[in-house]
Amino acid sequence: MNEQGETRFGLEHCLAQPPAAMRDGRFGLLMNQASLDTELRFACDVLAERFPGQLLALFSPQHGLWGEQQANMIESTHGRYEPLALPVYSLYSETRKPLGEWLQGLDCLVVDLQDVGTRVYTFAWTVTLCLEACAETRIPLILLDRPNPIGDRSEGPLLEAGWESFVGRLGIPLRHGLSLGELTRLANRELSIQADLQVVTVPDWNPHVGWPATGRYWIPPSPNIPRPTSTLVYPGQVLLEGTNLSEGRGTTQPFELVGAPFVDPHRLAAALNEWHLPAVSWTPTRFRPTFDKWQNEVCGGVVLHVRDAASFEPVRTTLSILATVHRLWPNEFRWLPPPYEYETTRMPIDILFGNDRFRLRLDAGSIQSPDDVTELLSFDRQAWRARVSESLLYQREAEPDARSVI
Repeated sequence: MNEQGETRFGLEHCLAQPPAAMRDGRFGLLMNQASLDTELRFACDVLAERFPGQLLALFSPQHGLWGEQQANMIESTHGRYEPLALPVYSLYSETRKPLGEWLQGLDCLVVDLQDVGTRVYTFAWTVTLCLEACAETRIPLILLDRPNPIGDRSEGPLLEAGWESFVGRLGIPLRHGLSLGELTRLANRELSIQADLQVVTVPDWNPHVGWPATGRYWIPPSPNIPRPTSTLVYPGQVLLEGTNLSEGRGTTQPFELVGAPFVDPHRLAAALNEWHLPAVSWTPTRFRPTFDKWQNEVCGGVVLHVRDAASFEPVRTTLSILATVHRLWPNEFRWLPPPYEYETTRMPIDILFGNDRFRLRLDAGSIQSPDDVTELLSFDRQAWRARVSESLLYQREAEPDARSVI
């Protein structure tokens, strides 16, 4: 930590003890507007100052360098970072993998991105495509790690074979409990990429705690994750993107509320209370999205209030919401069709969830109780812990809840 009690991330430790490939080498940097140091300076600026003349190009993930683009195939154009006169290559454009010509002349590719701990967040999969490009061009990928803002708890289901897409290239839980560095180490091995991957860690970090423990400002890594509380609900609420329910895009509380014009907010809140979900409460609400689903229409719904981040189960919570809405308004509720994140055949809800069982069982009316939800979310946790053990970079504490912690 620095004198202000703020945790130093991989970026700060890279400046103090740079990997060998960066000391005298030329490099590119994958970053966005959330890639800041403790002084709120952009990673590109501090790295260019620390390594004069060595930073040659920038790369941006989904939403663009400045997070100005919305989601789901709204691509960013290539551009230029004028303060440093550097090209910016968009990796959410006509390609999601760096072209070989963009890496020519580089001795390594550096990555500094803030992940949010959810399988379907595309940043991790952009990094895996960068790994592939680095392996092909025989240059190292140096990842400057940052904490998982929602800690090391995991929640199913696992992504099953055959359901891979740009919102999941590896069979991991929907809430995976890993830092981006740990997840990238796992992907490098399990996808047989075998790139030269080097992770600059966050020393002495306790992965069980969440973002508040960092003591640092939260800078939105994408336009609809504006607050740390957004990350808490996102692993479940992102499933709403596969339905005709608004997840709050176009409001000031994206992912922290849910609704649609056909929903009676008081009826929904009362029905949700019957699930007795841990660590979450509801308040009835009405809202009018300014864009995205139900644009300019008044929606009824509920706001989610997380009472205890340590025991809150976001995926279980959203499955319970969807089961309730499906039961109360079966004629109005809909699954959205493809395309979704470059998948043109399979249903969006299925690639988000990791298989089609939730959709099929809900349509069949066979999700009626908490036990039904538990069955859908279950996976072999002992096998998962064994899989990730050699990829971990931070010491895990004893498990307070074997059901939901790595």
